Amino acid sequence: MNYDEFLKSEPYSMGHGEKHQELTRILKQLTVEHMDNCPEYKQILSINGIKKREDIEKISSYEEIPFLPVRMFKEYELKSISDEDVVKKMTSSGTTGQSVSKIYLDRETSSNQQKVMTRIVAEFIGKKRLPMIILDTKAILKDRNAFSARGAGILGFSMFGRDRIYALDEDMNLDIDGLSEFLQKHEGEDIFLFGFTFMIWQHFYQRMLELAPSERPDLSRGVLIHGGGWKKLQSEAVSPEQFKDALHEVSGISQNKIYDYYGMVEQTGTIYMECKYGHLHTSNFSDVIIRNPNDWSVQPVGQKGIVEVVSSLPKSYPGHVLLTEDEGYIEGEDDCPCGRKGKYFKIIGRIKNAEIRGCSDTYADKISRK
Repeated sequence: MNYDEFLKSEPYSMGHGEKHQELTRILKQLTVEHMDNCPEYKQILSINGIKKREDIEKISSYEEIPFLPVRMFKEYELKSISDEDVVKKMTSSGTTGQSVSKIYLDRETSSNQQKVMTRIVAEFIGKKRLPMIILDTKAILKDRNAFSARGAGILGFSMFGRDRIYALDEDMNLDIDGLSEFLQKHEGEDIFLFGFTFMIWQHFYQRMLELAPSERPDLSRGVLIHGGGWKKLQSEAVSPEQFKDALHEVSGISQNKIYDYYGMVEQTGTIYMECKYGHLHTSNFSDVIIRNPNDWSVQPVGQKGIVEVVSSLPKSYPGHVLLTEDEGYIEGEDDCPCGRKGKYFKIIGRIKNAEIRGCSDTYADKISRK
């Protein structure tokens, strides 16, 4: 199938063999395009023994394509398009004094990211746009020219909602009256909620906990997607199961309707959603490889290592094969009880000495200084 047909496939429909073949073909082509159009990436490939197109053609699996450490996007402006073709510049989150990743998007890459993300998220909340509560403050979107990872996440997921409201004011206080009015307006309807994990815990859960049960807004018809910020919660000894149970207690949201996701600004649109069995899933459009940090070999199922992520989407910058700063392991492939094909995996946390750069981990770092 051609690239456009591939992007229209059902997100979790391909088993190992078909997916491996399609991703290898697409990722090899992207490697050629980035080698031709990004001088810095061409130099990196050359260092890894890939000096011409024929070297890429000899690759039999995308696991053989040299990875690019995500940290490179903090140190260099890596793009495969002209400055005139840049329609959006995105930046990762960074604590005070840290450099941030800079990602350059053209119109095609931005559009493909949105299309794929739409197909993935629809698997979990349906295709119908729902009334939406954003568990954040709209102040984060003031700079529309340079999107932070947090702002980009909000804007990206906002396309799945309608009649959107922000649950927090600019001082990060929970707007109880606004929430109550919104829920009364949409009584009997399903509600979509989105936010970043630690901020939900700090500014939504903790505030709801202070209210009497009769004063708490009823979100029993809610579906919540959240991501980022587990490092801070783990330091407070809050597990994913406890997170879900606690939110259910104060808001009524069913534990089976609370979905974590894994993703990063360096591969926007390529998100790994958690199913109801607690498994993070790769889609047709992406994959996860676990690397042994001693020799960079591929780790088998169940063996932990450094997480490499591959994506079929980045055309405007060489972000298709990236080595993250996270540790994890593959739990299985094509056999999750939820029925979705592809690998499913677990993230353990950041590798030792890696920067805290998650969307809401960054925020947690700032407020811990106050």
